Amino acid sequence: MNATLAPNQQKVPAEAFLALAVLGVLAILIIPLPAALLDALLALNVAISVLMLLVALGLTRPMEFSVFPSLLLITTLFRLSLNVATTRLILLDGGKGVGAAGHVIEAFGRFAVGGSLIVGSVIFLILLVVNFSVITKGSGRVSEVAARFTLDALPGKQMSIDADLAAGVIDDKQARERRTNLARETEFYGAMDGASKFVRGDAIAGLIITGINIVGGLLAGVLRDHMAFGRAVEAYTVLTVGDGLVSQMPALLVSTAAGVLVTRVEGSDLGSQVSGQIFGSPRALKYSSYVLLLLALIPGLPALAFAPLGVGAFFLARRIEKKKAEDARNPNKKLADEKARGGGEAKITDLLQLDALELEVGYALLPSIDLEKGGEIPGRVTALRKQLASDLGIVLPSVHLRDNLRLEPNEYRVKLRGLEIGKGTAHFGRLMALEPSGGTPTIDGLPGKDPAFGLPAVWVTPEQRPAAEARGYTLVDASSVLTTHLSELIRRNAHELIGRQEVQELLGACAKDAPKLVEDTVPGSITLGELVRVVRGLLREGISVRDLRSILEAVADSAPRSKDTHFLIEQVRRRLARQITSRVAEAGVVYALTLDRTTEDALRHSLGHNDGEPTLAPEINTARALIAALENKSATLAAQGRSAVVLAPADLRRAFFEFATRFVPDLFVVSARELAPGTTIEPAGTISLN
Repeated sequence: MNATLAPNQQKVPAEAFLALAVLGVLAILIIPLPAALLDALLALNVAISVLMLLVALGLTRPMEFSVFPSLLLITTLFRLSLNVATTRLILLDGGKGVGAAGHVIEAFGRFAVGGSLIVGSVIFLILLVVNFSVITKGSGRVSEVAARFTLDALPGKQMSIDADLAAGVIDDKQARERRTNLARETEFYGAMDGASKFVRGDAIAGLIITGINIVGGLLAGVLRDHMAFGRAVEAYTVLTVGDGLVSQMPALLVSTAAGVLVTRVEGSDLGSQVSGQIFGSPRALKYSSYVLLLLALIPGLPALAFAPLGVGAFFLARRIEKKKAEDARNPNKKLADEKARGGGEAKITDLLQLDALELEVGYALLPSIDLEKGGEIPGRVTALRKQLASDLGIVLPSVHLRDNLRLEPNEYRVKLRGLEIGKGTAHFGRLMALEPSGGTPTIDGLPGKDPAFGLPAVWVTPEQRPAAEARGYTLVDASSVLTTHLSELIRRNAHELIGRQEVQELLGACAKDAPKLVEDTVPGSITLGELVRVVRGLLREGISVRDLRSILEAVADSAPRSKDTHFLIEQVRRRLARQITSRVAEAGVVYALTLDRTTEDALRHSLGHNDGEPTLAPEINTARALIAALENKSATLAAQGRSAVVLAPADLRRAFFEFATRFVPDLFVVSARELAPGTTIEPAGTISLN
């Protein structure tokens, strides 16, 4: 029977094997081992060390071998346990001959050093000094500095991730992944700083164990086995030196791997970097060949040693020069080769990705989005997202900033899921002058319009600023114009950015403080989809959903009567009366437009429903008269610096809003029951069809 293991079940064999391996290492410290098994374990120690070094050499970034500190501890323990096992075998059976401790130690004691005790001792001491004083000490210092620098750079890297997220370079998922990698990197270098002490301690232990073996072997040979002193020195010292060489070779390899790992710079593998940076300079190779050929001509120096190197370096330099010249003549050849290998082909699935929000600018506006050139827009977008989160109660997706050469130099456009929702023109390096009364400024400059509100404007130079301020004009820089327009577009289309995932995240945050309320509302009273429609309806009318607790209370109270979305939205709006009042009131007074009796009757006559939503479908002449009246009254209020607020009957409010905002986008439509008690209402005009 076939079955698929769960992820935790799949990890069990690896975890069990590692646990058994560590227990086996501890067992070696206690249980005597036969020489044949000891040979196999010594060979395994060498193989593991070689593998760790080769893995470290092939890395493109140090974090790919993040398990190294833990592995270093285990291999060090393994190597020390083998030292104990070989010491036990040497002291017990060393008097039987140099083969008593296994063939690996015998080979290192005789073949590797020529059977000479003096040569073996010197080589062992050299390896010990190289490992202890050079590699281990250097890699330990590099680990310490790397850990310190990584910790110091942590705040800057976190700010860089936040800036990229705000600029739209990365999305929320990529930002979380980068933060996770940053935390892992900090932990890795901290662990490497401590792990380097293992290697240093291992070298010290190797020297001490070797001295103990020599002294203990001489005592065992002379006192226990009654051997002559010279024969005891030859037998036990050769075995001890062989054992020391067997342990120091893997230690040297592991120390080198640790040094390579902490000195690696992210990029390609070490071999590619060495070949590209050392052999990538034909001029340096050519000069090196001249020096080598000159040394070959000096009397007394072996010409056969220097001349071939000089000639080889010269021809290698010429070959690299020819290749670079060929690449310069055919700049597209490399790209074509990559595409032929499949390296330059983008995945088709990548083409299906859509950014929630995009801001595209022409090339003249590029400095405004480039952080390296002092662009202000990325920072302003970050502040805008925070402001909208506070005003609307939702976390907006990142805004992807990019250039588009198809646009006019000073043009920009905003896209929502790949479709344009607004565009405008801004002149980087100039200031937009606006007449406070809404008229056209009478000053020399580039004529234009405020893209956010459509007011006539003139773009002036910074030198004209004093003159413009003297006339009382409002001056706005290009980055502020762009950000303000972006803010208005997002506010008008915020409801399209909210879906089930976003509402679920809002519910998760609310559930921390009011879990019972969330449970009773979703799925107790309504489904998640129905709540999404309510939230979208509120955002569609510019109502903040930050007070989600009150919204859920209203929905939970009203859902037993009806789950109609229109009904629930109206009930929630009444619960949020204070918020709505603060939005439309000025110093506690609401200056509102009202509908006359004739207009109300005409609108009720045309009231209908489409897909469950109340809609107005007046006759064409009635619609034209209504739109004209709305535009006229709204323009009058805008000139007075007031928002256009219409006080409508409760049964017409929603339908009137959907109809009117197609032509007057910034219109607020409220009913009397949606205003807080005690609110003063002052008539600002009457909308009439006559």
